[in-house]
Amino acid sequence: MDYEKDELVEEIQELINPEWMEEDELQGIVAGELDDAINFIDQQISPVRAIATEYYRGEPFGDEEDGRSQVVSMDVRDTVQAIMPSLMRIFTSSDRTVEFMPKSMEDVPMADQATDYVNYIFNSDNAGFLELHAAFKDALIRKNGIMKFYWDESVETQTSEMSGLDDAALSALYADKNVQIEVLESESVGEFSEEDMAAMQAMGIAPPMMHSARVTYRNKMGRVKVEAVPPEEFLIDRRAKSIDDAQFVAHRRMVTVSDLVAMGYEYDDVIDLATDTDDLGMNVERTTRNPALRTVTSDRSDDSMRKVLYIECYIRVDRDGDGIAELRKICVAGNAYELLSDEACDFAPFASFTPDPEPHQFFGISVADVVMDIQRIKSVVMRNSLDSLAMSIHPRMAVTEGQVNMEDVLNTEVGGIIRQRSAGQVQPISMPFVGKEAFPVLTYMDEIKQSRTGISKAAAGLDADALQSSTASAVNATVNAAAQHIEMIARIFAETGMKSLFKGILRLVCKNQDRERIIRLRNEFVPIDPRWWDATMDVSVSVALGRGSDNERMMMLRQLGEMQKEAIAQMGPNNPLTDMRKLYNTLAEMTKLAGFKDTQKFWSDPADFTPPPPQPQKPDVNEQLIAVQIQQIQADIQKKAAELSLEREKMMMEDDRKRDEAEMDLYVKAAEFKAKYGTQLQVEEIKKSTAIARETMKAQAEMIKEAVRGE
Repeated sequence: MDYEKDELVEEIQELINPEWMEEDELQGIVAGELDDAINFIDQQISPVRAIATEYYRGEPFGDEEDGRSQVVSMDVRDTVQAIMPSLMRIFTSSDRTVEFMPKSMEDVPMADQATDYVNYIFNSDNAGFLELHAAFKDALIRKNGIMKFYWDESVETQTSEMSGLDDAALSALYADKNVQIEVLESESVGEFSEEDMAAMQAMGIAPPMMHSARVTYRNKMGRVKVEAVPPEEFLIDRRAKSIDDAQFVAHRRMVTVSDLVAMGYEYDDVIDLATDTDDLGMNVERTTRNPALRTVTSDRSDDSMRKVLYIECYIRVDRDGDGIAELRKICVAGNAYELLSDEACDFAPFASFTPDPEPHQFFGISVADVVMDIQRIKSVVMRNSLDSLAMSIHPRMAVTEGQVNMEDVLNTEVGGIIRQRSAGQVQPISMPFVGKEAFPVLTYMDEIKQSRTGISKAAAGLDADALQSSTASAVNATVNAAAQHIEMIARIFAETGMKSLFKGILRLVCKNQDRERIIRLRNEFVPIDPRWWDATMDVSVSVALGRGSDNERMMMLRQLGEMQKEAIAQMGPNNPLTDMRKLYNTLAEMTKLAGFKDTQKFWSDPADFTPPPPQPQKPDVNEQLIAVQIQQIQADIQKKAAELSLEREKMMMEDDRKRDEAEMDLYVKAAEFKAKYGTQLQVEEIKKSTAIARETMKAQAEMIKEAVRGE
């Protein structure tokens, strides 16, 4: 955090806008809201939640008497523990806890990738299961479970010592901006004479060295952090109905001076705000959950580990003077609420879970609230019953003082002898056992608890006698009675806290992640870049509610799969009723219902399947025979054509030979004729006439051929 820059921004704002609220006035408003919220939480809400915590732990009520039974019934804990497994299975049995809904056809790939990435952030980057478990348990015991989500840019450091580094390796480490190097030892490599050393110094060459160094890597990579907030650390306006419409929401906690410096605050600004205690105002709920905090922390000489009250506030205030209150994130520290930072923000990063929300108010009713009175009544009945049993087994004794050895009377050893001076000096005061008359009361209280929560031994499958003589319909009715209560809680959690939580995570990554990230999804490395996503997509929480038991859903899915396979077998894979993609969806749902999260281990998505190139079909025997005959005919035709071409060549060669012989004879005859008669023959004229006649004959032959072809 650059606080000098923030102060400069404040001065510019005051110059530009005279209505800009001063820091003193803003700090006064924040202090007033904080005091009111702390009084509301610490005086009205925390004491009630502290009592619920004590009941959950089965701690004594405080009215116990020595020598009497002090047993405590554990109804609150039993009920919560009976509900928790079902809730965790509903929300964590699938890798896709939620799904984002696209707003148009073009948004489908984006919504699918956002679903994978946000679920990856929750389950892999964070301990999603454990954080949900903590929030759900807080909700069932302490009215509301609070989850906080925020963008964390803390720097991760890793230190190691390296040896055997040459000059090049050390230079490469120095070139990395994320590495801090402390050279521990350097020594020259090899032995050099004084002449060699002088020569190297003259040429400006340093002798080669080998180094040992302590290397600290600093990796700054922003991540979304999700954590369950302790209920007493969460503050809210007493008039608020929800986190979204609250005028004031805050997260208070005790942090060390070192933590504040790591956040970017100056050491000198926060050291004066430190204390030596970790009491958070001695909040009764906090000290009930952790009694060790009632004692004062021992002094430490290290000031960086001293504690500071740090409060992260989200308040609606009109600081710019435009008449409209904006949401701002204001951080204060110390008992005087010293203002540390102030910036505008979009939303308060909290999500609330409550099992039984009350209309028009923030805090609802927990499971502990509706079971605590039953636990108290059952504890009293059980104590009295045990006291009656103890009195009947070990009755009080009436003795005559001075006539009995009191040590023998006080000895409770079985078969122990009591010495008395005369008979009848020791008489037991018999007390009949009346606890059995109280047993129906315990049964009645269990019935009331069952009607309130739906949880019973029969519904949980723990009471075999209650179900062994019942019909299947009666058993299903008993089990569904508990399932309905749990499903109602799960649906409320899904529509309130889960939607707010995952919407907030999506908004954080869209706003803060400024680079592409490669993650592993379904055994493939996928690049993720949320900078172009729509941060306002709606969320659908994947919870299987109101559809019967797991066995019923498995049977129904199996029937659907059989019908789909029958339709594909009769009408082919491409039919108007179903296809391989829909059959894959059925098989995937059956696999998830069986408890396997990664369906890709068992089934491949048809959309990702690339069919192999088609293999050429083997022709029929007759077709092969016809093809062979056609090839033979073509070969014969080619052979005949070759023979004809050869004959034609021979004829042309023969014609040329005869023409050459005739021409030579013509020259011989011309010479003889001139010798005999002294007259020169016109050889060229004769050759020309012969050529004309030959061409005329060729033309006539061509005309005859064309006429034959035309016919």
